[in-house]
Amino acid sequence: MKKLFLIIFTFIFLTGSFAKADDISPNSNLTKGKWVNKSSDYNVSDVSDKKVKRYKGLKFYNDQTFVLDSIKTKYSGNWKLIDNRIYLEFNKSNLNPKVAQFEDKKLIIGKDTYKRYSGAFAGLMNFYEFTGVPNATPGHLIMVIIGIFFIFLAIKYNYEPLLLIPIGFGIIIGNIPFFQAEGFNLKLGIYEEGSVLSYLYFGVRQGIYPPLIFLGIGAMTDFSSLISNPKLMILGAAAQIGIFLTFLGALILGFTPAESGAIGIIGGADGPTAIFLSSKLAPQLIGPIAIAAYSYMALVPIIQPPFMRLLITKKERLIRMKPPRSVSKLEKIMFPIVGLLLTAYISPSALPLLGMLFFGNLLKESTVTNRLADTARTSLIDIVTILLGITVGASTQADVFLTPQSMWIFGLGALSFVIATCGGLLFAKLMNVFLKGDNKINPLIGAAGVSAVPDSARVVQHEGLKADPTNHLLMHAMAPNVSGVIGSAVAAGILLSFLM
Repeated sequence: MKKLFLIIFTFIFLTGSFAKADDISPNSNLTKGKWVNKSSDYNVSDVSDKKVKRYKGLKFYNDQTFVLDSIKTKYSGNWKLIDNRIYLEFNKSNLNPKVAQFEDKKLIIGKDTYKRYSGAFAGLMNFYEFTGVPNATPGHLIMVIIGIFFIFLAIKYNYEPLLLIPIGFGIIIGNIPFFQAEGFNLKLGIYEEGSVLSYLYFGVRQGIYPPLIFLGIGAMTDFSSLISNPKLMILGAAAQIGIFLTFLGALILGFTPAESGAIGIIGGADGPTAIFLSSKLAPQLIGPIAIAAYSYMALVPIIQPPFMRLLITKKERLIRMKPPRSVSKLEKIMFPIVGLLLTAYISPSALPLLGMLFFGNLLKESTVTNRLADTARTSLIDIVTILLGITVGASTQADVFLTPQSMWIFGLGALSFVIATCGGLLFAKLMNVFLKGDNKINPLIGAAGVSAVPDSARVVQHEGLKADPTNHLLMHAMAPNVSGVIGSAVAAGILLSFLM
């Protein structure tokens, strides 16, 4: 039975493959088979100059009607055969009547040349053009390699695996090539209206996912170290200098003020904040900005240590800080309320981020809403992280992402991150000029002012232990680290209020 099916399939395929246009006379049966033309010069999308080719089909029916698949849409109408010419009249369209004529076993309509093939071969041709092979570009391959590299970093070196694996796989999903044409919507890609990915990406475009991420961060963050030593909050503010200097750099390079503000926020090393701000100021740049922000967050253990060793002397790295004092339950409960009032009055534009951050922390510290706090810091944040990572990754579609503009954004993002790190370190050294005795701080903790929680604090701990295996800086570093989260949200609100 299998052999019989194989023989039948082979016969149909070969019959269709070697079918040739028959000699045609005015009395020929036009309804036999399908007329096929390989058209050209159709735009892939509104944001690309790339052209694609696709097989265009023309089918005649016995009732004197026809259907023309013109790639953008399908047209129907009536046909008449008079003196070796076919007259095509279109129904309900702005197309004028056309005349088709036979020439050397072909059907000529204007500049289009059609050949008649069997239905089997025409179907195979149609199938081929919708596969990834004819639609692939070098850009798709480059992006797939980048996606695999992200996954490699996450698995091999444990660099932010909860972020890089969803983003890396999303990059692969977003760069599976499929047929695109102007006015032709398969509802597959993230930029095609009505697709599943487009609906999921709505949470990124409208800034819905970042506040939910902040809710989870608030529910898992202990602000005790900051409450016990509030002067360390200054280091979180100092690290935000990278945001504003990079904003100026982007302006100099020709980006608009709104785009420059969205790019500058990368220096805060806070992916959700970067997505939130870019969704408001520069939605067209969400992809490269988000990828840059999360990439540098994951590379904190690589980027920060060289600058910490460069700017902080061996003697300064040996400084021991006083143990943080014990913080009462009342202080922990009051902090999110007071913190929200102070920061939101300064920067109301950041209310969605700050409100959810402090609300999540109140759920944790009140101790009477443990179920809500557990949901926020586990199930909810995990679900949102998956959706955000996949959709941000998928937004890096090659024809949209691989542009000189994206490369500038990555360069500016790296500069922003370096400036933020150095700003925190140098300001910590400056603070020590005014502090005496055991009140001095270890300048290494200034690097934790960027809001990559808790990775930058872990890097500080690691570098501190290298200098002195008995000097633990993690608890001290968490103070500027969590204040950096607040600081980046406030900075985003300030930029938003200036640039909207």
